[in-house]
Amino acid sequence: MKKHIFISGLVAATVGAAVALTVAHISTTPADSGEQSAATYAIPSVFSSQSAAAAAGGVDFTVAAEKTINAVVHVTTSYTRSVQRSPESILDFFYGFRHYYHEPQPAQGMGSGVILSTDGYIVTNNHVIERAEQIHVTLNDKRTFAAKLVGADPGTDIAVIKIDGKDLPFVAIGNSDELRVGEWVLAVGNPLNLTSTVTAGIVSAKARNINILSDNFKIESFIQTDAAVNPGNSGGALVNTRGELVGINTAIASPTGSFTGYSFAVPSSIVNKVAADIIEFGVVQRAVLGVMLQELTSETAKEYDIKEIQGVLIAGVNEGGAAAQAGVKKGDVVLRVNDIPVNTASQLQEQISKFRPNDQISLAVNRDNKTKYINVILRNKAGTTSLVKPGDSDIPNVLGASLKEIDASTKRALRIANGVQVVDVKQGKLMQHGVKKGYIITRINRTPVSSVSDVLRILSTLSNEAALIEGIYPNGVVAYYAVGFD
Repeated sequence: MKKHIFISGLVAATVGAAVALTVAHISTTPADSGEQSAATYAIPSVFSSQSAAAAAGGVDFTVAAEKTINAVVHVTTSYTRSVQRSPESILDFFYGFRHYYHEPQPAQGMGSGVILSTDGYIVTNNHVIERAEQIHVTLNDKRTFAAKLVGADPGTDIAVIKIDGKDLPFVAIGNSDELRVGEWVLAVGNPLNLTSTVTAGIVSAKARNINILSDNFKIESFIQTDAAVNPGNSGGALVNTRGELVGINTAIASPTGSFTGYSFAVPSSIVNKVAADIIEFGVVQRAVLGVMLQELTSETAKEYDIKEIQGVLIAGVNEGGAAAQAGVKKGDVVLRVNDIPVNTASQLQEQISKFRPNDQISLAVNRDNKTKYINVILRNKAGTTSLVKPGDSDIPNVLGASLKEIDASTKRALRIANGVQVVDVKQGKLMQHGVKKGYIITRINRTPVSSVSDVLRILSTLSNEAALIEGIYPNGVVAYYAVGFD
């Protein structure tokens, strides 16, 4: 069996070079970090004897295509990549270049985007623009605009850019929750630098996790289709037969680097929330349940004495998190989120991703083979119910920790006036510097901290600096850590 590679639909090409038709990597990765050479292939002239409408049982795709094609744009980016060179002359040796060195070189990337509003907000993939120094957008009517980045979310691979325009065509956002497996969809984008291309297929699966994102708080719940998607389709539209946006095309599964049957799109349920947050706040307001999830199988059902194999198993609950505060326990099985059934971890993550910190949701859980309803007030990545500012958003990721305010009894026991406790430590700055679970931060750079927001506020002001973190462990041991931030 051939091993599949997951490839984002993005073309990367050096300035002045011919446009590549296949690129076997996930994003605009420079050549010096493993980019494979582009290869051009002839496409066999094999055609079906049936028309598309006949194959679709008489479904007419023209209305959906007409509603969408003018609102899908061609996104081009300019950036600088580093190319490995070896010494070429005696002068190179004279100036010290005795080994391979890296030389900056201009490059371009290409993808797609979807206009969301008449005044020029455009949604695309984060990997389309993440290295961009300049972004340009070309409309279907061939008008070109300079674009600015509004914000991006690596955890969902969604970004929003903005052009200065008026009365622009846009795509209405549909409800991806209502999509059914087997339903017809269209992919609209600019594959292989072929502008305004429309392909058709069906929804092959939903809530698919393909482990393509690397963010610590990633959310993968892709719509899988067999609509033909190729490099350059990234950031383009997946629409239903009514012409409503139900997804943003993001990746393909392929052993060759070109389309071989499966493509993946971020569902509109996630796109709509992420884009709205970026436009309103400049950053995604990610709600976190604070649990570890596990797929429920016959083996785990037997281990936990669960009679019905349905739902998502709670394999662990983070101390001080939203679920723990609400009374969710290890061994509970989540059946529904606000009456929407969930049967995989991806489905559960997709539903939670619709909400913001401090929103309340209702979980239907199977506990001891009886259905129990639990109301949960969701929290942010830092463990509070507050909305975050752009400078705060990456700090929990960087720290690799969950934090919580300490109670009055802890203050009395340790004879401290204030503090914020580290309740969970993962890969990040704190773990790198030896901070252990349970450590209570009392001061950062000699400034007392009493809340998680205090920690975020102080750390967000640092740039290429070190923070002196003072605190105490529950056993009374006082500890100091100098943590660098770059």
